[in-house]
Amino acid sequence: MKTIPPIAEMQRAYQKSDAGYDGIFFLAVRTTGVFCRPSCRARKPKPENVTYFASAREALFAGFRPCKRCRPLAVNGRPPEWAEKLLAEIDAAPTARLTDGDLRKRGVDPARARRHFLKHYGMTFQAYCRARRLGNALEQIRQGTKLDDVALGNGYESHSGFRDAFVRTFGAPPGHSDDRDCILLDWIESPLGPLVAGANAKGICLLEFTERRMLEAQFAALRQRFGCAIVPGRNGHLRQLKKELKGYFDGTLREFSVPLDYPGSPFQGRVWDELCNIPYGATCSYEELARRIGRPGAQRAVGHANGQNRIAILIPCHRVVNKGGKLGGYGGGLWRKQFLLDLERGESSLFDRGTGKRGLTEPVL
Repeated sequence: MKTIPPIAEMQRAYQKSDAGYDGIFFLAVRTTGVFCRPSCRARKPKPENVTYFASAREALFAGFRPCKRCRPLAVNGRPPEWAEKLLAEIDAAPTARLTDGDLRKRGVDPARARRHFLKHYGMTFQAYCRARRLGNALEQIRQGTKLDDVALGNGYESHSGFRDAFVRTFGAPPGHSDDRDCILLDWIESPLGPLVAGANAKGICLLEFTERRMLEAQFAALRQRFGCAIVPGRNGHLRQLKKELKGYFDGTLREFSVPLDYPGSPFQGRVWDELCNIPYGATCSYEELARRIGRPGAQRAVGHANGQNRIAILIPCHRVVNKGGKLGGYGGGLWRKQFLLDLERGESSLFDRGTGKRGLTEPVL
């Protein structure tokens, strides 16, 4: 279960309209029946009238409606300013070490940084920085940089310390890794919530919503399937993906061209290949999909393979529906499936995240 900060800390945050806590918690006002982001600029409620929730979904299920002023169901597409500055600093100098003292000098509470990075990146701030350094080290080794230079250049005081950290991450010593690949992870904001994307040298191999319960299992499957480490980072495929996703959600792009890498069993491969043949704006039933791959009557197996798809949106499993046109299942949630189908049909998507009913809440682009 997701944890939230202490009540006193949350009170201070919403009373100061601190956007740094947006997404960390939501506050609901019992006297009005409305819930807000911490950064909401509306009149501040009395503390005794406030209830706190870890997610907008929890607030909806508790019977509160979203604030029309701060629109807590909308995605602003950017991390808080302090986190954005840290990410920019890490991108500019991925080999640098930032201690808790360094964070305090920048006006950032280390505990807040830890919580934010755990929530959005699945690891603490220090773990994120360490993984970036090691990913950068692997790229340098591939380019033929001497090991001593790689170790010292990435902030390690000794070759042995660097070697131990490298082996723990990549499963092999740096001297035997000049041809070793890894999966680079990046995080992308979208109108449907944050996405985690993964890419290797061949192409995109992961695109999932960060709140999915299966995400850890997907990471484990990736490690097993590709036999390599997963570290934060970016490459050309991820940069292309970000541009194409923006065009897709803007309604200006109908076909993705970024390379994909999705190995699986022969049956999974046939299902995933056929998913890519479903046209933009169209749908297909599980029964029809089974016939298309030459396995009539195997709709259950097709549905299972559909659920094992690791690359959402690009391999459009959201275009598969039950016989008769009902939505069926979707790992990212039925409200997201409806949103994607409506987007591709050029229709307004009205689908409430909490109740699963249409006509209540409009996800905002």
